Amino acid sequence: MKKRSKKDIPPLLAFANPHPAVIEAGCDEAGRGCLAGPVYAAAVVLPKNFFHAQLADSKTLLPAVRQTLRNYIQANAIAWAVASCTPAEIDQHNILWASVLAMHRAIDALPQQHRPSHLLIDGNKFKPYPYTPHTCIIGGDATYAAIAAAAVLAKTYRDDYMLQLHEQYPQYNFNTNMGYPTKAHRQAIAQFGITPHHRLTFTLLPK
Repeated sequence: MKKRSKKDIPPLLAFANPHPAVIEAGCDEAGRGCLAGPVYAAAVVLPKNFFHAQLADSKTLLPAVRQTLRNYIQANAIAWAVASCTPAEIDQHNILWASVLAMHRAIDALPQQHRPSHLLIDGNKFKPYPYTPHTCIIGGDATYAAIAAAAVLAKTYRDDYMLQLHEQYPQYNFNTNMGYPTKAHRQAIAQFGITPHHRLTFTLLPK
């Protein structure tokens, strides 16, 4: 199959509903598959004319590009907020519903005057937010600019947190694995044990 070049990939859609009275917020999370650290989520309301040529699915972007985009999003978004759920909350609720809870917290944190009237959610599962209709989009971070922007914020803020954890627990190499289940991370758990930041309901040890 022929690999598509970047110029063949259609640009992100600015919004789902063009009506000027509709305030849309894109929501996404970061850190669902990690063994350690919180799950982060962000909610972003963008102006209808928002555009940045480098904005794309955050998983495809270099860290330096994500940081550039974070600064641009924060400077040009109508509103944005970032929130998280702790490893203990993840163990209590499971990772899916902890991710949704983190999204709800991010929406809660948006300024009252910019509360969304419609939510664009990355993925296929979401617990309805009170009095606010939502649309779930699989691959939404590669489709809508507001979701892609939320993914960038969630990812960069979570990475910052994991870099701080690395200072406390350098033996786990959180500065490179960001808490994800690499072979070296599992081996470090086997050698040094768990930290208070590991998720106890996840499979932590190597098989």
